[in-house]
Amino acid sequence: MRFADFGKLGKKAADAVGGFLYLALFGVFIVQVIARFFFNKPLPWSDELVVILYIWVILWAAAFMVPEREHVVFDLVYHMASPKLKHVMSIAAHVMVGGLAAWGLPASWSYIRFMEREGTPVLGWPFMWVFLPFALFLVSLVCRAIWAIATHLRAIAEVNK
Repeated sequence: MRFADFGKLGKKAADAVGGFLYLALFGVFIVQVIARFFFNKPLPWSDELVVILYIWVILWAAAFMVPEREHVVFDLVYHMASPKLKHVMSIAAHVMVGGLAAWGLPASWSYIRFMEREGTPVLGWPFMWVFLPFALFLVSLVCRAIWAIATHLRAIAEVNK
């Protein structure tokens, strides 16, 4: 199996997890609406679970599902630059974003681990599991930045040949 095949398999797995999380979010939301408006019996656990699933869906999708080219960017100056300068600007941007994510990761992980002792109000789940996707998101930012920097450095080397 080639490296590219592992990437495609990983993307399919990430998409499947994201799809399952969204399906669970939607299912719990429907149960919540039916219980509240048809039976006049609101379910406290459903409110909490919807919020937890929403956090997971958003951060999971941003980390593993949405390609970088589909993220919102401000690129007015970027489009006016030469190809080589575009690569330099991209490297600088990825150094900043990846560097900030790497810098924030230890403190974020420490806080996430600290929150293991606290439980959610209704379900009693450790808050560590609620906030865990934020750490995954930061790791994903660092990995994406490293990959993009390497790609742009190779492109600059090709331009200089």
